[in-house]
Amino acid sequence: MSVRVRFAPSPTGYLHVGGARTALYNWLHARGKGGTFILRIEDTDVARSTEESLAAILDSMNWLGLTWDEGPGVEGPHAPYFQSQRGHLYQEHADALIESGHAYRCYCLPEEIEARRVQMAERGEAPRYDGKCRGLDDAARRAFEAERPHAIRFALDPEGETAWDDVVRDRIAFRNDVLDDFVIVRSDGWPTYNFACVVDDHLMEISDVIRGDDHISNTPRQLLLYAALGWTPPRFAHVPMILGADGTRLSKRHGATSAAQYREAGYLPEALDNFLALLGWSFDGKTELFTLDELRERFRLERVGGNPSVFNTEKLDWVNAQHLKRLDEADRIARVREFLNARGHDLSMRDPEWIATLVRAIGDRLKTLADVERHGAFVLDPSFEFDEAAWAELREKLQAAEHLEALAARFEVLAEFAIVDLERETRALAAERGLKAGELIGMARIALTGRKVSPGIFEVVWLLGRKAAVQRLRDAAARWRMDAPRAGV
Repeated sequence: MSVRVRFAPSPTGYLHVGGARTALYNWLHARGKGGTFILRIEDTDVARSTEESLAAILDSMNWLGLTWDEGPGVEGPHAPYFQSQRGHLYQEHADALIESGHAYRCYCLPEEIEARRVQMAERGEAPRYDGKCRGLDDAARRAFEAERPHAIRFALDPEGETAWDDVVRDRIAFRNDVLDDFVIVRSDGWPTYNFACVVDDHLMEISDVIRGDDHISNTPRQLLLYAALGWTPPRFAHVPMILGADGTRLSKRHGATSAAQYREAGYLPEALDNFLALLGWSFDGKTELFTLDELRERFRLERVGGNPSVFNTEKLDWVNAQHLKRLDEADRIARVREFLNARGHDLSMRDPEWIATLVRAIGDRLKTLADVERHGAFVLDPSFEFDEAAWAELREKLQAAEHLEALAARFEVLAEFAIVDLERETRALAAERGLKAGELIGMARIALTGRKVSPGIFEVVWLLGRKAAVQRLRDAAARWRMDAPRAGV
């Protein structure tokens, strides 16, 4: 049987990193086996499903490089790929289950079911559906039919157990008597997750279901449906949950949780793919850096472990930094330009050498693309402000105003405003004024960037340009004279 896998998100929000990892594992398994990767949209939650969420999910999938062979925009033999458009298929198979005696119509109202569950709990019994409608005779059914909507429930045989050999977790078994007659079609006519999933996975010829371990409790119900419909179930692989640093399930309280947020924060798609792959899977226990092509060649579902993984942002930062270093310079610069444009920075007047110099100046400080904004704020952020500690340090420098004004005068008349000339003139001025070069450079750094730490000072001056650099030096000198008169002139 050829490998056919699916990723089936609900368009009720963004693509969560847990969902992104599930999509990645499915994609890698399909690509590594020469199989088919299907994207199916589970949009039966009509009230919460939105076009905006769908667009965001598709955009994140494409950004991560997880292109699909069948699904939205890529029609295949099992279309449509939206569950909201497959209602006739669910109804057809629900009717077949009723006809075979494996399902029945339930006319109980929600409040009636809840009241009976409360009574069960009071008696010390496990709350569950009590099968009230399972034994209705034809007359009772006709009476209810005239006045109430109905759901459709699966007729469970409570004897025995339902078990399967999970690719990740080995043998898993559930006693049937812990399950109840679960709903397969709600009273509004929409199928439940378990039923729609089984019908679609069978009709789409899915060979392997790879999903999060929060679905383990759904699997016995789905296996019972496969058996009742006379179908062979796929293999199941339940991958471990992702935890936050505090050991609880990853959620919004831990910070960014969607692929889109990491994109906006300046992470590379190949780095996020690499990092997510390692949250549960290992190649040899020591190799940590992979391109998507390398992951496709080396990924094996059988090497996914069952233990939860911790989403460590520091590790992600390291992985991202390594991928940035691996890019050739032209690609790195292009990514930075694209990121800055997306963030609203107008680079239309900047020539290629300017952006290249900015990237080179930041150098190894570039852990994410967003670091360009942070370390390049002196030239990218129009609101220039001094860091309080940095200004306090400059304020204590003797004759700082004179030194800064002298440097401004040098830069203003410099024939060639090139980095090498800026360095030569700065060092010469320091020597003439009896300063160590580092002292003058430190004062200039604070005056030009407002910070004690910045990219190379001569690149800073060049990136600012003659006019802006001279003005900032003189503005800092003027502020120093007003702020620190006791230090002398």
